[in-house]
Amino acid sequence: MVNTENYFIQGNEACARGAIKAGCRFFAGYPITPSTEIAEDMAVFLPREGGSFIQMEDEISAVGAVIGAVWGGQKAMTATSGPGISLMQEHIGYATMTETPLVIVNMQRGGPSTGQPTMAAQGDMMQARWGSHGDYELIALSPSSVQECFDFTVEAFNLAEEYRVPVLVMGDEIVGHMREKITVPEKVNIIPRKMPEEGPETFLPYKADPEGVSPMPPFGAGYKMHITGLTHDEKGYPDTSRPETHSKLVKRLCNKILKNRDKICRAKELYTDDADIIVISYGAPSRSAITAVKKAREEGIKAGHIKLETVWPFPEKIIKSATEGAKKVFVVEMNLGQIVHEVERVICGDADVELLPKIGGEMHLPHEILKNIESYK
Repeated sequence: MVNTENYFIQGNEACARGAIKAGCRFFAGYPITPSTEIAEDMAVFLPREGGSFIQMEDEISAVGAVIGAVWGGQKAMTATSGPGISLMQEHIGYATMTETPLVIVNMQRGGPSTGQPTMAAQGDMMQARWGSHGDYELIALSPSSVQECFDFTVEAFNLAEEYRVPVLVMGDEIVGHMREKITVPEKVNIIPRKMPEEGPETFLPYKADPEGVSPMPPFGAGYKMHITGLTHDEKGYPDTSRPETHSKLVKRLCNKILKNRDKICRAKELYTDDADIIVISYGAPSRSAITAVKKAREEGIKAGHIKLETVWPFPEKIIKSATEGAKKVFVVEMNLGQIVHEVERVICGDADVELLPKIGGEMHLPHEILKNIESYK
């Protein structure tokens, strides 16, 4: 029997507890609403576990410190929102190029600019995927409950280690600040960092295994490693002028995620087997969307729901399969249209896709979604 503990806490606090449970022992951040409680909790609990917390001068230096801690052998995380995630983008690209496994929690707020610091939004979803420059892939998860804030943060650390890639937990102010009962197991599944099997004399830091992922010894373990954001060869040495070197490297960085898409991507389906109308959502609005779909079913409307848990890489096969036979697809987002374009691309005209947007900080209410479902029937 697995021992568990129950807590009644915020989503932000659950992220912090999940990180520590997953083995995180370093946090660097800069306080920004609505993610600050994550930093506050990490400041309290990390030292108790022998970890380190540091408040940096800004978000750029925060993720830089996290990258350094990871190469020093630690599992590490930062948390931010809005303007902070914008500042982190160059380092996200650097972490992708250097294959640095780290976790970033983004509790989204209304923008652009300083926007609505205390209100919820889902306006960073495309930025999470395309915010840095060049061709790259990363992983992004989207929690819709406090329990998922805990669970997805644990999963984020495991995915980061398995694929040596930055992983984002894309929450929002509602999920971050709501309080719910969660269950925390005494132990969680933890994927350890992969160490080289060969000795320091023959080790090549960027020679990948068949899955496209390289082992990662820490600095100070006796291995010679050159770490650079420049295009590099298997030794890590810069090689910026040969197209074949760049092509080989960047394709590997992308393919280690894309070729494992079926293992990484997750979504929950409800009533999709016979649905004429399907609602797709992620994050906090999923709570209203599920309620609306259940009410539609009570009215005899063949409605279904897909809750995206993995947003990047986009779960194309799941969406394509679940919407097969549907005539109408509603995409619920707290923005003016981001993930809806991915849905349109995947469905490719097989069903009519319509965005149900909402901005200003308020989440969709169930009756608002239900009204659209009823109007189509």
